[in-house]
Amino acid sequence: MNIRNIFCGCPSLPGTAVAITGESELVPCSNTEEIVGQQLVTSWKYIWKITNFNSLSSVKYYSRVFMVCGHDWRLLIYPKGNHSNSLALYLSVADPARLPDGWSRFARFKLTLVNQIYSGASRKKETEHIFTGRESDWGFPSLVPLRELRCWRNGYLVNNTLIVLAQIFVPAPPASVPASPPLAEPEPPPPADNRPPVLTPTDMTTPMAMVTPTDASTLPPVLTLTDTFDSYFKSLEKLINDAEDCPAKVTQSPSHRRSDLLTSEAPSLEEVENAKRSLKECLSDIFKLNLKDRLDEAVSTLSLAQGGLSADQQKSIKAFQANFDEFTSDFLIFEQDNAEFELQKLIKDRMFSTMKKNHDTHVSFKQLMSDLAKEEEELEAKKEGEKEFKAKLEGVKSRKEKLISEWEILMVESEEAKSRYKAQKKNVEEAEEKKRIAEERLSRSTTAWSNLKALFC
Repeated sequence: MNIRNIFCGCPSLPGTAVAITGESELVPCSNTEEIVGQQLVTSWKYIWKITNFNSLSSVKYYSRVFMVCGHDWRLLIYPKGNHSNSLALYLSVADPARLPDGWSRFARFKLTLVNQIYSGASRKKETEHIFTGRESDWGFPSLVPLRELRCWRNGYLVNNTLIVLAQIFVPAPPASVPASPPLAEPEPPPPADNRPPVLTPTDMTTPMAMVTPTDASTLPPVLTLTDTFDSYFKSLEKLINDAEDCPAKVTQSPSHRRSDLLTSEAPSLEEVENAKRSLKECLSDIFKLNLKDRLDEAVSTLSLAQGGLSADQQKSIKAFQANFDEFTSDFLIFEQDNAEFELQKLIKDRMFSTMKKNHDTHVSFKQLMSDLAKEEEELEAKKEGEKEFKAKLEGVKSRKEKLISEWEILMVESEEAKSRYKAQKKNVEEAEEKKRIAEERLSRSTTAWSNLKALFC
């Protein structure tokens, strides 16, 4: 078996960088201590979410740079495969050309292609590597066949969105592998023609450098996964509470002032009187667009009438007829802008409901994690029959792992919902302003309508 077919460095396919057509988010999830093999390591997790995946036209793409223990890393993906018909995914040392001659860096890492429908079917690959100037990228050239990836029913590419989870374990470097000293964060170099484009995250920042202290007394407190999730969802809760405390201002629609424009019975006369009756019926409700043609006919008839109208009525009819098209146009524009405002507001309300639902799910996840941790402690304390104890403990750990995976996906989805909600708030404000302007224009037209109504009703 050729080991390099399972995990290996990535000889680049020919291709030049092109403009980014997709969007991505690189979200730092957590750093925790855990046992790998027989060694205590620190595990750093990042979620890379790539939207508009099928629109990516370049050969390869980098994620944003992130730092682990003072070292710069990034993820490298080949959306159309790297010398194969499979998705290729690698961990890469960021800008190795700027590192000193003879540098080396050891890391153990796990890359997961998240199944967004069946979390248990996520593709996970784990390995370790000594990164050098010759092998600065290492990973998996055949993570999943492209044909399998592109079928949404398989759960890897849902709504044209791909989610990758990167987990880097940082143990003490082996004695035979000297670790390169932490480097000061360099200025980002200008993009070169042969460098893959960087998928830039939206509304996200590169995680700050986290350098391992040498003095144990200065070690920062280790955050649990629950702490990390809780911190994020508290900020989401604040956004929800602020929105509920300051509901959107809703302007009064002219429909609330219909009573000012309504009513009266029509007189019973000949042709002019019939036209007056039609006019009166049309005047009874400004908001019935199906009366437009009838109203136009009545106004035209009355404007030609030689009798049956007072001088004030004739003057009012002619003035209204002269501005008839403008009035109906103002009304139609208001109806359209009002409908658009209501639609944008409905979309925003749905996004708000999604954020609340995600926060409620977080609360339930937090309680479930607490229950699982308590169950795990009780099992550890009892240590019943060896077989029975191990089976129960493995079951609890399996449920915890599944919960963490779902929690991480929930956090990414919540970040997307939050970003979309903020953008939608602006859409609502713009639609409301257009509605206000249309309403002002309509109110000027309704003055002529009210004058006409006063003379005929």
